[in-house]
Amino acid sequence: MEHLDTIQKRLQPELAAMNTIIHRTLATDNALMNEVVTAYLKTKGKQIRPIMVLLAARMFGPDDVGEPVLHAAAALEMLHNASLIHDDVVDETSLRRGEPTINTLWGNHLAVLVGDYFVSNALAAGIHTGHISIIAALSDLGKELSLGEIDQICNVRHHDFQEESYFSMIRKKTASLFRNCVRMGAEAAGATPEEFAPMVEYAETLGLCFQIKDDIFDYFSDPVIGKPTGNDLREGKVTLPLLHALSVAPEAEADAMKRLLMQPALSNDEIGRLIDFAKRNEGIDYAFATMRRLQKEASVLLDRYPDSLWKQSFADIFDYIISRNR
Repeated sequence: MEHLDTIQKRLQPELAAMNTIIHRTLATDNALMNEVVTAYLKTKGKQIRPIMVLLAARMFGPDDVGEPVLHAAAALEMLHNASLIHDDVVDETSLRRGEPTINTLWGNHLAVLVGDYFVSNALAAGIHTGHISIIAALSDLGKELSLGEIDQICNVRHHDFQEESYFSMIRKKTASLFRNCVRMGAEAAGATPEEFAPMVEYAETLGLCFQIKDDIFDYFSDPVIGKPTGNDLREGKVTLPLLHALSVAPEAEADAMKRLLMQPALSNDEIGRLIDFAKRNEGIDYAFATMRRLQKEASVLLDRYPDSLWKQSFADIFDYIISRNR
């Protein structure tokens, strides 16, 4: 298995060109907007999603990716960052990638406007691909991201403890991004929907596992990720480890935990009880087993394609998603 940084280095010229497009697209003569955007882009993260756009383009097209692919990757990354900026406002997040969020530094009003600015420029980059299907993909993605967040709010308000509801929500909220990475990269490279359909399904499954692993972090203390233990529970979000525990624990104990979750606010001690309950009832083990099962199912889709460096990179990214520690 190759490390993610090896894949990043292999794609470094394309990622550099994509980031240049992002900076150029977001540039404006407004000093305040430039200050906020420049500060935000300094911490760009691992850029897994645009990497997947580029890998899909390499898998289905020539090694020398063109401007449509680079603009597709830039559009996807800007729309993803717009969703993060808006999420930080909704969740009142103070840190992102170890740095203060826009809403922390400049307030919610400006943060929402900056997020909107990213959305508009993502669409502008999509137009530069010359593919109406990519603009349609961006539109579909924006709708799914919004509906995923609304589904999560509904799950919290209605105290929905069904695993099926959780997967429906994360399929929209997170997996849709990964699915559209492959769709946009392959389309920009000239592939047909029939050719890339299995890879789109593969990417969606990878995205599900990305969110499951993200949710596991909430059950452990790790200040590096900028997300305190139990943060999801404080917001009323019940994720896969706890959902499993609620379904397998003795009824009386599970009912007691459900009553806790229905309270408007939880103390640190109550959050600790819920985390301990999830761990004692093998919720973490179940979440890891679910990821491995999904990875095995997805590998069948990947096996439909001939061996190549880019195919192997997709497999390695899946391994990374499950084994990452932040």
